Amino acid sequence: MKKKKLLPRSILSKLGTPHSLLFALMVVSVILLGSGTGKSIHRNLFSIQPAYAQRITPSDVWQVVYQQLPDFPRENKYISKENGKVAENNTLVNRLIRYHIYTKGRAPIYRFDWKLTLADYLGANEIMYDASYPGNDTLRENPLEGDRKTITSLTRSQRDALVQVLVNIFNPTAQNTLSPSPNIAPSPSRSTTPQPSQGGGADLLR
Repeated sequence: MKKKKLLPRSILSKLGTPHSLLFALMVVSVILLGSGTGKSIHRNLFSIQPAYAQRITPSDVWQVVYQQLPDFPRENKYISKENGKVAENNTLVNRLIRYHIYTKGRAPIYRFDWKLTLADYLGANEIMYDASYPGNDTLRENPLEGDRKTITSLTRSQRDALVQVLVNIFNPTAQNTLSPSPNIAPSPSRSTTPQPSQGGGADLLR
C-alpha cells in the first residue's frame, strides 16, 4: 500500500493554527520582495511628486504676475495686524494664489483649476469662508469681500489673461503662443445678415 506524501509537519502545524492567514501573507510578501515587485510598488507609492513642483515658489509668483499684468488691481491697502502698517505685499494676486493652492489644494498648472477658483470668487462654484481666507489672520480687515468685488468687476478678457499668465508661470512648457492682454477689446461679432455675392469663384482667386 502506497503511503501518501505528506507536507512537512512544520507547515501543517502552521496551517492548523489560527495564524494560518498571517503565515500565508508572510509567504506571499517574501515572494514579492524576492522578485523585486515589492520594491517597485513601494517606490511607485512613495516617490510620486507633485507635477507642479517648479523652480519658482508660490510666494514669489504674484510679483511675476504684476510684471506681466501691471494694470491688474493690487488691492494692497490693508493694514497689518502685526505692525499697524500698510501690507503692500499682501496683494490680490498673492491672496488668490494662496487660496487656490493652500486653501483649496488645486493644481496651479491647469487652466480649468484656475477657472474654478475664479468661479468661487464669482459665487458660481464653491463657498468661500471668511475664517480660512488668506489675510484673515494677518490683516485687520478680512479682504475676502473686497477681493470678490474686484474679481467680479473684471472683464472676461482680464480674467482670461490672469489665468493664462498663471498657467504660463507654473507650467512654462504649456505656454500659449498668444500673449495675454487684459486690454484687448473683444472682436466685433460677425453679422448674420446675408451678404451679396462677390462674383464667381474664379474672380475670388484673382
